[in-house]
Amino acid sequence: MGQSHPHESAYAQVAGAAHYIDDLPEVKGTLYAAPILSPVAHGRLNGLDTAPALAMPGVRAVVLAQDIPGDPVLAAFAHDEPIFAQDTVHHVGQVLGLVVATSVMEARRAARAVRPDITPLPAILTIDAALQAQSQVLPPVVVRRGMPEAALQAAPHRLSGQLEVGGQEHFYLEGQIAYALPLEQGQWWIHSSTQHPGEVQHWVA
Repeated sequence: MGQSHPHESAYAQVAGAAHYIDDLPEVKGTLYAAPILSPVAHGRLNGLDTAPALAMPGVRAVVLAQDIPGDPVLAAFAHDEPIFAQDTVHHVGQVLGLVVATSVMEARRAARAVRPDITPLPAILTIDAALQAQSQVLPPVVVRRGMPEAALQAAPHRLSGQLEVGGQEHFYLEGQIAYALPLEQGQWWIHSSTQHPGEVQHWVA
C-alpha cells in the first residue's frame, strides 16, 4: 500500500531475458506477411492494383477482404472494425490487405508496391471538428455526482476556460505479431502477442 509495484514481467524485459515471438525457432518454409496500408485518412476504396507486388521476387500471394472466410468484422468491444478495409477507409494506416512472401523484407517491399485506388472523402482530423459533426468513436459517457449547477451558482469564486491535452495511445512492449503453424487434423498452433488469447482462439475457430 502506498508503494510502487513493478510490472510482473518488468525484470525479464529489462534484463533482455523475456521471450518474444521473434525469439521462436522458425519452421522451414515459413512465410511472412506484411500489411498494405492506406495512405488516405478517409476515402472510398475502389480497388487495389496488386500486379506490381505479385511480380516481385519471393511474393506468394496477396490477401484482401474478399478472401476472408466467415465474419470479416473483428473488434474486441464494439464489433465494428473490419479486418481489412472493405468499401471505405477510415484512417491513415488502415490495413487494406496482406502481402505474403518468403522473407520479411520481400513482404514489406511488395506491400509498398501495391497501388490502392481510393477516392478521398472529407476527413475529420481534430476534436473540434468531430464535436461539430457529432462524430464519436464511442457513445458518450456521462458521470454525474450531486448537483453541480447549484454548487457552481453558490460558489464564491468560479474559473472557466478551455483545456486541450494531447492524448496518446499506450505503446506495446512487443510489436503486434503472430506465428501460425499447421498441425494434424486441421488444427493450428498459434503464437500471438495479444492481451486477448481467448478471442484469438474464438475468431480463428
